[in-house]
Amino acid sequence: MMKRIVLGVIAVIGFFTLSEALKCNSCKVGILGKCLLSSQVDCTTSMNNCFTAKAEFNVTGFLSLSTSGCTSDCNSTSGSILGAGYTVTKSCCTTDLCNGASAVQLSMAGALSTALLASIWSSYIL
Repeated sequence: MMKRIVLGVIAVIGFFTLSEALKCNSCKVGILGKCLLSSQVDCTTSMNNCFTAKAEFNVTGFLSLSTSGCTSDCNSTSGSILGAGYTVTKSCCTTDLCNGASAVQLSMAGALSTALLASIWSSYIL
């Protein structure tokens, strides 16, 4: 009898622990304020913040890229890619879907070039 009660309590605690996972909007890459590849994701326990990040290239000034999702690191950074300097500004929040995202439709060529850009950029940002 006692064993069943203990297992029941563990099951209830496990249920509430699983249901407390933070849910964030995820955008693999956004250009000029529009998300191109969006979804919603459940964060792991080690990534306890939703974030939105915007990268601005110092040379062009007008081109900016953005991304969003789950993170444990809310620090803004700067660096360079292929000799071009950039600054990444991150903002974080801690409630479900607090990092808004919007999506647009892409052509196949646009989707392929965006996927390539996203893979290069995400290796520097994340």
